[in-house]
Amino acid sequence: MPPETNQRIVLAKRPVGWPGPEHFRLEEVPMPVPKAGEVLLKIRYLSLDPYMRGRMNAAKSYAKPVEVDAVMVGGTVAEVIASRHPDYHTGDVVLSYSGWQRFAVCDGTGLRKLDPAAAPVTTALGVLGMPGFTAYAGLLTIGKPKPGETVVVAAASGAVGSVVGQIARIKGARAVGIAGGADKCAFVRDVLGFDAVVDHRSSDFAAQLAAACPEGIDVYFENVGGPIWNAVFPLLNDFARVPVCGLIAQYNDEAPAGPDRLAGMMRQVLTKSLSIRGYIVYEFAAQQDDFYREAAGWIAAGRLRYREDIVDGLETAPKAFIGLLRGANFGKLIVRL
Repeated sequence: MPPETNQRIVLAKRPVGWPGPEHFRLEEVPMPVPKAGEVLLKIRYLSLDPYMRGRMNAAKSYAKPVEVDAVMVGGTVAEVIASRHPDYHTGDVVLSYSGWQRFAVCDGTGLRKLDPAAAPVTTALGVLGMPGFTAYAGLLTIGKPKPGETVVVAAASGAVGSVVGQIARIKGARAVGIAGGADKCAFVRDVLGFDAVVDHRSSDFAAQLAAACPEGIDVYFENVGGPIWNAVFPLLNDFARVPVCGLIAQYNDEAPAGPDRLAGMMRQVLTKSLSIRGYIVYEFAAQQDDFYREAAGWIAAGRLRYREDIVDGLETAPKAFIGLLRGANFGKLIVRL
């Protein structure tokens, strides 16, 4: 029998700049009860992702903000522990969007059954989930890497960036990763098999990046923004493509002071015929089946590798999430409940 109460983490107040522990609150509330056509889920794993920072703001965006006092959003792997839905049965393991809590009720919308025998269920939150699909769709649809081209990706050891570089190599391109610190750089080079990797913490980062890209950059997969973008931009070749997936360095309103460079950047966009496109992964939903099939095959063949950074306990989610925004995680960040 499930307990009588549920624990959840809600947005306590909206942050200005960097979020801190005071912006979250752990609550104990009555256990939800499934109605006809619903299931009761016990959350096993919770995904933490950079996009959640944007959802903490009240500004208009592609998705509705989390309301103050509402459960923080997030993808989850859950077990059905009670069902009044004809398509789901007790013991089913599902991918859901239940957020930062131990139990949730769902009417079946958005659920996807998982086969624990096919792959570790945590991969549905990472390499075989939204982050992996984000990499696949953005790189192949917008970046369109060609054999022999140079593809550069920021946050290359992370859940999205690690997949971007590996797919680039599968497609015959040269992959150059940008990561922070010796351990992450070694992982990108030695485990993921990137052709080169540059530490963005190095005092001569821009010079090292230029040396790693002697023929310029044909595709830059943007996850970070800020100083990394400043180092990449002069190296972009004519007709370079830039999928803009994320801007984690700018999510907390700490853009560095300095001159307005927009006019100069736009001049280069024009004269170099650059293609810069932001996207939200749901735009490419029609490609999901192709992604699942191809990515599963690449993993089975040892061509697509991944790393998970798992922390334990719902109560650790706020601290882990704040660390994620500062680059403290190493691989796909997941909370095990």
